[in-house]
Amino acid sequence: MRVALVAGDEAGHAFPAFALAQRLGAAGHTATVFTGKRWGDVGLVGASVAELPGLAATAGDDDEDAGAKLSVRAARMAVALRPELVDRFDVVVGDVITLAGAWGAELAGLPWLELSPHPLYDQSRGLPPIGMGLPAGTDLLGRSRDALLRAMSARAVATGERQRASARASIGLYGPQTPAARLIATWPALEVRRPDWPSNAHLVGPLLWEPTATLFDVPAGPEPLVVVAPSTAATGRGDLGDHALRGLGADVLGRDVRVVLSGLGVASADECRRGPGARIGLLVTGTGRQDEVLARASAAVCGAGHGMLAKALGAGVPVVMVPGGGDQQELAARVARLGAGIVVRDPDPARIAGAVRRVLDEPGFAAAAARIADSGAATVDAVRVVERAVAQALS
Repeated sequence: MRVALVAGDEAGHAFPAFALAQRLGAAGHTATVFTGKRWGDVGLVGASVAELPGLAATAGDDDEDAGAKLSVRAARMAVALRPELVDRFDVVVGDVITLAGAWGAELAGLPWLELSPHPLYDQSRGLPPIGMGLPAGTDLLGRSRDALLRAMSARAVATGERQRASARASIGLYGPQTPAARLIATWPALEVRRPDWPSNAHLVGPLLWEPTATLFDVPAGPEPLVVVAPSTAATGRGDLGDHALRGLGADVLGRDVRVVLSGLGVASADECRRGPGARIGLLVTGTGRQDEVLARASAAVCGAGHGMLAKALGAGVPVVMVPGGGDQQELAARVARLGAGIVVRDPDPARIAGAVRRVLDEPGFAAAAARIADSGAATVDAVRVVERAVAQALS
């Protein structure tokens, strides 16, 4: 089976596609990820990477208009992608917001699947609008609130649907777009009950991929290990690393901890010690395997992006979350309701320190994180879902 995976170049969307591509390769299939050229030399095991044509903005693109960014550019990209797909692939797996994958597959006459590298974010008749972080109302007042909020957001939803329909029509595609299957790549515990779960949606568990084989050289010691991972998303809080390091200093936290500042392009330990990390005795920074260091950690401070949350919670590590925009407010609220972390709205060092003290001292947070990891027993194999979708399309 020859599989094309299509995802934008943000790490939160490209990395899950890389993870699935490697799984497909290990199962004996041919997998190619079409994404931004910044990832051209990542060296996937058993899979390859190709540049997604048309991903870069042009002079006429309006990136301030999210609908135009997702739809108008997607139409242009789909047309450019079609020749790359015809006669070379059997199926396409398209990232949920990189519509060029689905549309390019339709233009090429190929079956396609949708990959959501996070919980299902479709609006539901039984939930408040996704993104607000609100729990579903359970009584008459709560259900009325949810209905009112859905009505208030309906105009924006309808505008997005019109933009997509217009962009599809511009390249000869009409009618609804229906994937053969939908891969929901999250821990089942992070999903919320809804009365209208799509029949073609499958919980496959987080698709996690590490951009390096390097291990963090963390000094041994009795002090708790805290991992700080600023968000890689454009909507994340860019100042989280500095505030977290200040909060983890012994003068603010009130105790010594070992700290790993993990991320792409983070400052060196020496630079951090001359600034926000001056009061941290044991500090390591850089790009290393987060899964390996989290296996030794007692807590994590992050921006509530799905990738980092999935890694930390999968390791049974409680989290202190300082959410930015996008879906981070929604994810942070879900984790907090499950008891596996604390949300800090204002990235103040003292507030971060107080939250870290709580998750270190109160064992209930780690127990809740472990329960989220245990929910992975309810997932299905993503590779098998892809295989079945292709078999059904050919039958």
